[in-house]
Amino acid sequence: MQIKDRLYIGGQWVAPASTDTLTVVSPSTEAAIATIPAGTREDADRAVRAARGAFEAWSTTPPAQRADFLRRIHEGLKARQDEIARDIATEVGMPLKMASRIQANLPILSFGLYAKLAGEYAFEEQVGNSLVMREPVGVVAAITPWNYPLHQIAAKVAAALAAGCTVVLKPSEVAPLNAFILAEIVDQAGVPAGVFNLVTGLGPVVGEALAGHPEVDMVSFTGSTRAGKRVAELGGALVKRVSLELGGKSASVVLDDADLATAVKATLNSCFLNSGQTCNALTRLLVPRTRYAEAATLAAEGSKAFTPGDPLTDAGRIGPLVTSAQRERVRGFIRKGVEEGAALLAGGAEPPAGLAQGWYMQPTVFGNVKAEMTIAQEEIFGPVLSIIPYDTEAEAIRIANGTVYGLAAAVWSGDEARAQAVAKRMRAGQVEVNGGAFNIQAPFGGFKQSGRGRELGKYGLEEFLEFRSLQLKPAA
Repeated sequence: MQIKDRLYIGGQWVAPASTDTLTVVSPSTEAAIATIPAGTREDADRAVRAARGAFEAWSTTPPAQRADFLRRIHEGLKARQDEIARDIATEVGMPLKMASRIQANLPILSFGLYAKLAGEYAFEEQVGNSLVMREPVGVVAAITPWNYPLHQIAAKVAAALAAGCTVVLKPSEVAPLNAFILAEIVDQAGVPAGVFNLVTGLGPVVGEALAGHPEVDMVSFTGSTRAGKRVAELGGALVKRVSLELGGKSASVVLDDADLATAVKATLNSCFLNSGQTCNALTRLLVPRTRYAEAATLAAEGSKAFTPGDPLTDAGRIGPLVTSAQRERVRGFIRKGVEEGAALLAGGAEPPAGLAQGWYMQPTVFGNVKAEMTIAQEEIFGPVLSIIPYDTEAEAIRIANGTVYGLAAAVWSGDEARAQAVAKRMRAGQVEVNGGAFNIQAPFGGFKQSGRGRELGKYGLEEFLEFRSLQLKPAA
């Protein structure tokens, strides 16, 4: 049982304003694994004021020096990779080997990337008689989710620090332990006081206090579309910059000349990764009607390989859902799919056999799903795949684009040029073409209600910069 009773504010571990705590629960055992401070509006205000006080010095620190601090954090994360992976496997439920490769390794890569970018990026350029400057936006509130907790933190914090911003981080109270590790590493790296601050607590308390704080210049939020709308409302009232990375309902479009077996296997891997708790998961499989029966058989059989099991022993390929409430929500969607007439090809709403303890789910596949069904329109955030047959390429594109989301997609074809042509018609922030791999240097973000703004690569750095022009008098 870990007891976290301090917040990191102004370069020190300080007592919170309240003695109230929040309990962190393991989704695989349903046992309490930690307590953390239930931060208050007063704690949020104290952290913002510390960040404001540190901003002038940090923003004028040479980028090469900021890069040195980021490299120290990068090295600190590497040294504690195993510990980070185990904590996240425990608090989120991703199998340990995968947690090490994804949950712990991606933040390491992010801090390394932004250390490099901070030293190379052109923060100034001459344009005619103007000196165009890219300057830090100011104090940033980073509000992050539980599904890829440290990865989402690093994508915001590393980029913001590289840009010269100061940060107040509010991690998800569901999976906060990794954020405490980062704060310890930041402290050990000697990052100046107030540049990075950590306040834990509930979204309606700490999150709202940060989003509506007059001294916060920008809010970078990742989470549900519902919560994102509230953050945008609070930030918009003060005309501050708001960056949102929200939900998705991503389509994997298999064209009639594709390698169907490869496409189905890759789609299952994406859909069931992290027990389906991935915002850009490929949760809709669109196949030609003439190949539907084959695709349905491949998906139903393929789902059997995703056995649930204890994440700490790598007993299965997927772990539990993160909370009991999340599992009940997913169960409700499965029941809705059956009620609306979709064919249940594999899985279902009942817990897997032999796993009475823990919030485990059966990997579930629906067939003959219609594009307007609830399970084809709403983000489920669980291991549920919907197979949707189509008749023409134009119809497939229409169905793929026919939700309120636009975060990700995939296209499969035996003709690379054809696949790219279809991909360019997808209203999604990133589209995998024939299994193209995730690229941490490419922009990540969505269209429509999947959010606004981009993270990762130089594009993520630029989210935290403002443009300014100095109009210069030509030399005599």
